[in-house]
Amino acid sequence: MAKRAATFELALAPKDGTAPAYRWLYASLRSAILEGRLHPAARIPATRDLAKQYRLSRGTIVNAIDQLKSEGYVQARTGSGTYISNILPDDLLQVAARAKPSLPAPAQQQRATPRKFSAYAERVQLFPGFTPRPTRAFRPNLPALDLFPATLWAQVAARRLRKVSTNFLMGCDPLGYLPLRQAVASYLNTSRGVHCVPDQVAIVSGAQEAFDLVARLFLNAGDRVCMENPGYIGAATVFQSLGAKISRVPLDEQGMKLRESTLRGARLVYVTPGHQFPLGITMSLPRRLQLLESARKSGALILEDDYDSEFRYAGRPVPALQGLDRHGLVLFTGSFSKVLFPSLRLGYLVLPSGLVDRVSATLSITRRHAPLMEQAVLCDFITAGHFGRHLRRMRQIYAERLAVLLHCARQNLAGLLEISGVEAGLQTVGWLQRGLQGESAAAAAAQRNVEVTPLSIYSQGKAAATGLQLGFAAIDAKEIRRGVQDLAIALETAHKTAHRRVNP
Repeated sequence: MAKRAATFELALAPKDGTAPAYRWLYASLRSAILEGRLHPAARIPATRDLAKQYRLSRGTIVNAIDQLKSEGYVQARTGSGTYISNILPDDLLQVAARAKPSLPAPAQQQRATPRKFSAYAERVQLFPGFTPRPTRAFRPNLPALDLFPATLWAQVAARRLRKVSTNFLMGCDPLGYLPLRQAVASYLNTSRGVHCVPDQVAIVSGAQEAFDLVARLFLNAGDRVCMENPGYIGAATVFQSLGAKISRVPLDEQGMKLRESTLRGARLVYVTPGHQFPLGITMSLPRRLQLLESARKSGALILEDDYDSEFRYAGRPVPALQGLDRHGLVLFTGSFSKVLFPSLRLGYLVLPSGLVDRVSATLSITRRHAPLMEQAVLCDFITAGHFGRHLRRMRQIYAERLAVLLHCARQNLAGLLEISGVEAGLQTVGWLQRGLQGESAAAAAAQRNVEVTPLSIYSQGKAAATGLQLGFAAIDAKEIRRGVQDLAIALETAHKTAHRRVNP
């Protein structure tokens, strides 16, 4: 009777053709041993069997096995064969794991010396970002991520990676990658009416970093900042963390309402004139000129946040406030997160020429510069024309979605919610009827899987207690129709509940 083989054939990775055959066989066997596919004390096939299986000379097999023997991975037993060692040499190099130290008991933690934080650390608060959950009606401040040309972006990134040089890997100027600053300056001059040269453009990781940078450079604890009421809480959080005192300025149909004393003693004015956040008002030209003159007289700087004005659906574009500035008062910021995608943490800050050196010095000792590869890919995306085409496509789609929202609202929300006319942006505002308040309406909508934001969270006092913010850009027409119908049911329910409480 023929003697049976003591082991199965070994399944090793294919030879790549670059390494010598014995080195490939040695490395493959060693990997199989370390990965546990060949167990300790297991017998490996005879050299003749391995030679036949892999069509190698027996001498090549012997060289590989001898190398494994010399390193202690296998052992030869006279008259029996070659076996995997019970103790591998790699095991002898591992430090024994120590038991994890137990956490101190709560009483011991309380007896520990409390940490002493700076005044900034005591004031700073978490500002939440986008949560990774399915998008539903009517989530605001979010673009249509499912329509972003991710494949095209990947192709642009791949081309950029293929031509990376050693100089590129070194980094760039603190203000950012110069070709991107040139592209941004060209875009802003052409499309937003901004007057700047590339040397005035700083690339930042989104508008939030721009707020923090400006605040740190120009505000001390106790300094006064003027903001719109209601206004963007992301900016307010930054100013408050530095100890600034925020003065809330009311709005009318032309934007921020200014009296002669409004900016008196203010160091900074934060405004969103292109598309006021969250009400969507476009600041009129006379009001812009009035704001610039008031700032000139008071000595205040103006931080202009142009967060989503690329998407305009009605009316003629109004030039940026910065483009009207003749005294170096306006710092202009914007971000690519709303027009492309939120995880692209890149934005820009356009500086008056007299402030460039101080900002550059500050960036040089904080983050050095924004991530260079992302800057280069974005630059290529812009200069190849993809950015402009994407904006035009999304502007048309968002306009269609806004039209669906307004049409459905007229049919289903009459007498419950009056939606304001919107000229630009990714969201609009609705004003509650029948005495409903924003918080109760939002809670009722959430029960119907509808996401609306009460404007009261952006307000001081009761400036917008009866308003809701509704996003339309990130959801398709089907979801808009579903959302409007469920929102109507939710508001009817909330109204009946409130009525029963008043008239039990």
